[in-house]
Amino acid sequence: MSERTCIVTRGSGEPDGLLRFVAGPDMSVVPDLKRRLPGRGCWVTAERVHVDQAARKNLFARALKAKVTPPADLGAMVDRLMAQAALGSLGLARKAGQVVLGAAKVEAAVRAGKAALVLHALEASPDGVRKIDQARRATVHLGGPDIPAYKLFSQAELGLALGGTNVIHAAVLAQDAGKAVVKRVVALDRYRGGSPDDRTFVAATGVCDDAAEDME
Repeated sequence: MSERTCIVTRGSGEPDGLLRFVAGPDMSVVPDLKRRLPGRGCWVTAERVHVDQAARKNLFARALKAKVTPPADLGAMVDRLMAQAALGSLGLARKAGQVVLGAAKVEAAVRAGKAALVLHALEASPDGVRKIDQARRATVHLGGPDIPAYKLFSQAELGLALGGTNVIHAAVLAQDAGKAVVKRVVALDRYRGGSPDDRTFVAATGVCDDAAEDME
């Protein structure tokens, strides 16, 4: 892929780290997450802070060479679209049998090194998250993969995507259908200001005494 330049930071990067925007028929600014819409496009670093800044200063008009007006809620609109994409891919992975639900099954998948990532509902209790975090640390301590965990969706959102109720903990398995989920979840987390590196760092650098205890 050729590099593109962010209209906010002026930094260049690969398209996967940027969001594309085009001018709509009504001269509004339209996010083009799939990078398929026709016409002249411009690029913004895929973080909400930059999208909000581009909208506030209307940097789109100059970049698109048109008298466009960004929606007042452009940053929130992009967030919704990215969340929908992530939840949609999660549902497809579930249909392919590549998602496990429930604290016990998630912990088992983590300890077996079969999970690509873990999702906790926003309503998840600290104790439930802690137990799965212990399993993540123990897996790393034993030489297994460092499995990231995210809190991005509500219990209702996860339940709707996964066709269940009371979904608090889920694990996406490290198989083909899970790859799309990982890509979209990581992108959404980064857009919201999170850092996957921070999350894996917590798991990988757990205190040795804790890791030893976790393996019991």
